[in-house]
Amino acid sequence: MGPGNQSSVSEFLLGGISHKPEHQQILLGLFLFMYLVTLVGNLLIFLAILLEARLHTPMYFFLACLSLADIGLSSTTVLKMLVNTSTQCHTISYIGCLTQLYFFLTFGDLDSFLLAVMAYDRYVAICRPLHYSTAMRPRICILLVSLCWVLTNLVALIHTLLMAQLSFCVPGEVSQFFCDIGPLLKLSCSDTRINELMVFAVGGPVMTIPFLCIVASYVLIVSAILRIPSGSGGRLKTFSTCGSHLSVVCVFYGTVLSAYFCPSTEETASSVVYTAVTPMLNPFLYSLRNQDMKAGLANLLRGRLSISQAQ
Repeated sequence: MGPGNQSSVSEFLLGGISHKPEHQQILLGLFLFMYLVTLVGNLLIFLAILLEARLHTPMYFFLACLSLADIGLSSTTVLKMLVNTSTQCHTISYIGCLTQLYFFLTFGDLDSFLLAVMAYDRYVAICRPLHYSTAMRPRICILLVSLCWVLTNLVALIHTLLMAQLSFCVPGEVSQFFCDIGPLLKLSCSDTRINELMVFAVGGPVMTIPFLCIVASYVLIVSAILRIPSGSGGRLKTFSTCGSHLSVVCVFYGTVLSAYFCPSTEETASSVVYTAVTPMLNPFLYSLRNQDMKAGLANLLRGRLSISQAQ
């Protein structure tokens, strides 16, 4: 087989959540609702951080970037599923599948990297408070996010280009409602050893290294908190600044581990949680327990209401 893309398949069939006709309208309404909540919730978080001066801090800057990444992740996967469900046509073109794979990997990995950066931010704030203004100055924050963006795009590009070199001789059904590496490799009729090697060599570290950085950050954070006198009430107050981030980390990595290491019978359900439910929950996890975010959202909504009343 010569180099380059040898695929003779022009499209793939995406596996839906359910193939039963009586479930289609229910699924369409449910996922449309989740997508709209994800879109509106994360946009409100982003706008509140952008417009509220008190939220112009490194922690909320990273949160704004996470909100945009969540919108991208949900839009990449859920929107196509909504179109397929509404039209009852569950196909995706070959080019469309590779494009979806690229953006899915980019935004999914970006979530992981940003959560690690946010854990580092909390570590510096709690364990090195005197150095916080220097270690997390605006230029450093922009550099960290830019590095996350470059690395995730590079990893996604590597996997996508390698996938484009494979042959898909017989049209088949992707065992997901979106194009992912594993289901596509199962459909290929060419040698996939290089792809599998890169999944292990590149894809594994992309998820495990940020996770280990988060774990290390929280070990140091907990150690610092335990040194605070128990009677002062400072322990709970200090750790409360990490509560929202820790909740998002648990939901994100819990669903990722479930999606990629669970039995195949649960794979679709786990992927739904990872790509649709988690991006929807993040705005609530960050706003319900965060007084500054609540105030920022309230000011944003009051401003929009006052504008609409004035018109």
